[in-house]
Amino acid sequence: MASQIHPDDIHQWRRQNVPVFNNNKLKLGTFGQNCSNGCTMTHAATTFVPTYEHNVKISKLADQLGLELLVPVGRWKHFGGTTKFNQDNLEVYTWATAMACNTESIMVFATSHVPTVHPMLAAKQSSSIDNISAGRFGLNIVCGWFRPEIEMLGIELLDHDERYRMADEWLTVIKRSWTEQDFDHKGDFYEIKGGFLLPKPVQQPYPTLINAGSSDAGREFSAKHVDFNFLTITTDDEAKAIMDDVSKRAAGYKRECGFMTMALVCCRDTEEEAQALYQSILAQGDWEGADNIMALLGIESSSFGGKDTVRNLASRFVAGWGGYHLIGTPEQVVDKMLKLHKLGIDGIVLSWLDYYEEMKYFGEKVLPLMRQAGLRE
Repeated sequence: MASQIHPDDIHQWRRQNVPVFNNNKLKLGTFGQNCSNGCTMTHAATTFVPTYEHNVKISKLADQLGLELLVPVGRWKHFGGTTKFNQDNLEVYTWATAMACNTESIMVFATSHVPTVHPMLAAKQSSSIDNISAGRFGLNIVCGWFRPEIEMLGIELLDHDERYRMADEWLTVIKRSWTEQDFDHKGDFYEIKGGFLLPKPVQQPYPTLINAGSSDAGREFSAKHVDFNFLTITTDDEAKAIMDDVSKRAAGYKRECGFMTMALVCCRDTEEEAQALYQSILAQGDWEGADNIMALLGIESSSFGGKDTVRNLASRFVAGWGGYHLIGTPEQVVDKMLKLHKLGIDGIVLSWLDYYEEMKYFGEKVLPLMRQAGLRE
């Protein structure tokens, strides 16, 4: 059982021992490498495949480059369309364990859907991986929103705010498992008798937690529970408003919550080459699959500013799963990263059309400029 750190010393302990709390002003990671197509809904040519062997290759390179985190997509079923987007994927807890065993310094996350995993099992798996990785595990909490995959498992998809009520209780049980012993819990969703867990996690006070809540209920959950809110940026003003709101709510709990976002990288020596790569993703895009996702999310012309706005949103799903776009030369990409940092973003998880090949280029051309700009040490 890990020895307990005094609460006053936890901040310093994390800075010294947990990669996502290191001194780099802008943390970096990968996103979605465990799923077919990654984060690009396209038929554009790539060497990327979601096999175990290729995932290890990508993860080792990210580790060698000094990136801080690897974040998978939690997926049970595809989204249809011509690519059957994300249909081939590696289960997240198993994946995190495997990536931990093939890396030395980078953090490994599991993106866990609340209703699919009992909290005691999630706590046990998380603590085990944290021990296996010597304190490099993190949990990305998703409440579950994709009705076909939730119903495939015979689970009722609750109303939006009820999902967050369930997640609050789910994570409360997990935190108690990580920090207490022989506890009882009786709530609206779970009943635990004599909750017991060994080994306890290595990380203090427990493994790093992230969540992508942007609704009122989601912001409250992030403010109360997690270390980083995983923010989708549409406009700077909207992002700043969400960050200010979550920070204010977190202060009410006498805690802090940082912010990360996700981004697609299309980086080349010239702007024309970078734009050509981006346009090839769109030209061969799976628009049917993007429409399916937007329909599931309730994005329609009538409520989102008309067909042009919806088409722009669809483009963001085809190219980057709705994330931010880092398109241009290495210098232009770093300028955009500086802008995100100044906005208040602590880290970015990145995706590429061709993860391994483009990450090599990123390491050679972009990381040195990030160090020159003071974003990385």
